[in-house]
Amino acid sequence: MPDAEHAPETGRVPEAEHVPEAGRVRRPGEARPPRAKRVREAGGDRRFASSLITAGSAILLLVAVAVVFAPLLTAWGPEEIDPLASLAPPGGAHPLGTDLNGMDVWSRVLYAARLDVGIAVAAVALAVVAGSLVGLVAGYRGGWPDDVLMRVLDVFQAFPTFILALAVAALLGGGTANLVAVIALVNAPAYARLVRAEVRSIRELPFVEASRTSGSSFWGVLWRHVLPNSLTPVRVIAPLNCGWAMLTLAGLSFLGLGVPVPTAEWGAMISLGTGDVVAGRWWTSVPPGLFLLICVLGFSLLGEGLQERADSTRR
Repeated sequence: MPDAEHAPETGRVPEAEHVPEAGRVRRPGEARPPRAKRVREAGGDRRFASSLITAGSAILLLVAVAVVFAPLLTAWGPEEIDPLASLAPPGGAHPLGTDLNGMDVWSRVLYAARLDVGIAVAAVALAVVAGSLVGLVAGYRGGWPDDVLMRVLDVFQAFPTFILALAVAALLGGGTANLVAVIALVNAPAYARLVRAEVRSIRELPFVEASRTSGSSFWGVLWRHVLPNSLTPVRVIAPLNCGWAMLTLAGLSFLGLGVPVPTAEWGAMISLGTGDVVAGRWWTSVPPGLFLLICVLGFSLLGEGLQERADSTRR
């Protein structure tokens, strides 16, 4: 009989060698990673998600402080003119200088944050409400209402988002209310499709069927059971869309379709200061661009963190 060291191979691979590498799809018959390893990976993902959420929240908190305490952070009003300091460089009474009209850039940047963040959040909130209602009814009812609503959404989504926003803004005109409506209109179809997909998977679950058989009304089943369980992906994507809404608003204002001048708005400030950059007067357009970048980064980090947390929970 051969000794144990020279025993023939039995074809069985040790358990540890069956563990697939990170990110590789496990083949049929291949052993799952050990539970301890899966727990470690999930814990690392959650820590990474928490760090993203913390960073994004910190940035947005600083923006919120600047928005709320803007009158205390500057001695100038957003449309107040210093006739002796046209295009003055940063320093002295004007920390970020002045623009062509002698208005303080620092003051206008702070007050523009109120307008930009307010319009973006209001537009996304309106898009979430409108899109969720459409997706809720279409996904739960099915049949011809679903077909009609989805074809209408197809028409809206056939156009690039910013091009559609340009067309609607040119039709409705500028103004805060119109800008909120425009940005909400171009974002609502995405929420409608997202909620519709969630509702179609939830409506057949046992607890929804039990609610229907117990005599609950159509709207009662929707509000109490279907809608609360279909909004998880919406809560993840909404912060990301706030950043995109701010970029859309800045783009419309840059092209002259946003808020009217001389209202303080980051996109309009960048547009008015573009020529000054060529002449070396960077302070009229660079600060609003940096503040826009920082604010969008905060919303993006928060949204990415929420997405990572949701993915790690599912794993």
